[in-house]
Amino acid sequence: MINVLNKGYVHLVDVMGSDLTPVNAARVSYNKASNALTEKDEKLIQFLATHDHTSPFRHAMVQLEVYAPLMVARQWWKYIVGSSHQEGAQDPFTAWNESSRRYVTESIEFYIPEEDEWRSSPENSKQGSGPILGTPIGKEATKRLLEQIEYGMRNYEWAVENNIATEMARLFNPSAYGLYVRWYWTASLQSVSHFLKQRLDAHAQVEIQAFAKAVKTLVEKEFPVSLKALMSI
Repeated sequence: MINVLNKGYVHLVDVMGSDLTPVNAARVSYNKASNALTEKDEKLIQFLATHDHTSPFRHAMVQLEVYAPLMVARQWWKYIVGSSHQEGAQDPFTAWNESSRRYVTESIEFYIPEEDEWRSSPENSKQGSGPILGTPIGKEATKRLLEQIEYGMRNYEWAVENNIATEMARLFNPSAYGLYVRWYWTASLQSVSHFLKQRLDAHAQVEIQAFAKAVKTLVEKEFPVSLKALMSI
């Protein structure tokens, strides 16, 4: 498990396959298989990635448990919806299961940037962020966020105590984009590499970059050759 931000984490729950998986998936056409990874196998992996023969990489799978702010979760979700070859469809071979405030009343946690973590708006772009703001603004921003959370939590707890259904009481949850949510993501190695190439990019939001770095660290331990090849194209 790798801790991310103030309270988040990425945990590798399960793995199916190894660097041999795409090798043997590709060679099944010739009724051949390798029992141990060789230099020849590594060259085949690079060939498959370079020439966009990606189906063998879909046989290798990872299952991750992620705990992250809602704003990160909803960016991540884009790699589920719309990832199929059918326009606007959900990839039937990529799974996502998320905790729900309809049923779960566990301790509510929030992403709260420190005073020296608030970023400025970029000068020449409608998205992303610029340099870190000065301490006076950052201090005031953290103070206002904490006040907003405290006010919203009082209303949420009042609703629960007065027997309002949890599925409606959650409307009072403050600072929704900073609310931590937990989910399982099961995806092929190809899907993971696609996510990493986009969310490790310097233009991606800083918070999701932090989670992408954690994913890369965990996954490359299991698939060092294949992930490197996929990330290089």
